Amino acid sequence: MNSRIPTSALPPEPTQDEGQTGETSDPGAELEEPGSGPSLEDRIVEAIKTVYDPEIPVNIYELGLIYNIAVQDDGHVDVIMTLTSPACPVAGSLPGEVEAKVEGVAGVESAAVEIVWDPQWNPSMMSEAARLDLGML
Repeated sequence: MNSRIPTSALPPEPTQDEGQTGETSDPGAELEEPGSGPSLEDRIVEAIKTVYDPEIPVNIYELGLIYNIAVQDDGHVDVIMTLTSPACPVAGSLPGEVEAKVEGVAGVESAAVEIVWDPQWNPSMMSEAARLDLGML
C-alpha cells in the first residue's frame, strides 16, 4: 500500500468470493507486502521526534538527546536519554512525555526512560538538520 494514499481511497479488502490470491476487483490496486512500512524502531523514533525542548525549536531526537532505544521481544522499550543541562526546566516532565509518546506507538507494550549525564550533551551531538535549523551551519 502506498502510504501517501489515504486509507479511505483504497479499494476494499478482498472477500472470500475473490479467492485466496489476494486479487481485488481493482486490478491496479497496490497490495501491501508483508513486512513493508516502517519498523517498530522507526515508528518509535518518529514518535520521539514530536517531543521538543521548550527552549530550543528542534525536536529532542535531532538535538541528540536520545542516546539509545532498545526494543525487547516482548514489546518493552528502554530509552536512554539526556537533557541539555541538569538545570533544564523540563527535567521533571520531559522523560514522562517521551515515555508516553513511546507507549503510544502500536506494538509497544511498555516503556521506561532513563536520564543519564554521561556523556554530557553538547551541541556537536545535534544532527546536521538541527544545526541547519538553528543557523549553526
